[in-house]
Amino acid sequence: MARLNLLEETRYEKLPVSVYSNQQEASVAVANRIADLIRAKQAKGEKAVLGLATGVTPIGVYAELVRQHKEAGLSFKNVITFNLDEYYPMKPTAAQSYVTFMYENLFSHIDIDKANVMVHWIKKP
Repeated sequence: MARLNLLEETRYEKLPVSVYSNQQEASVAVANRIADLIRAKQAKGEKAVLGLATGVTPIGVYAELVRQHKEAGLSFKNVITFNLDEYYPMKPTAAQSYVTFMYENLFSHIDIDKANVMVHWIKKP
């Protein structure tokens, strides 16, 4: 087989990929990585900065983080979140709002400082 030129061989990033047998296993693994980051930053007296999204995929991750907060003492006091999906001029109280979703699935169940929850508004074209 002919060899590709160097640009074609290296233009795609080589990202590590983990494959899990089911969604629950994957959610726990991702939540554990987030929890490890939070704890490592706490140990250094630093803030942990997270970019969080809505949708069906992260619901299991958020549920596991809530469980770890309630059952294992995971604290979110040093966490700052940047929330990626809000649309202008949607009100934060709208049922479809990112803010509503995140409070229902995560923020209302943990000890995060609400001042550390950053929402970025995206204006629809």
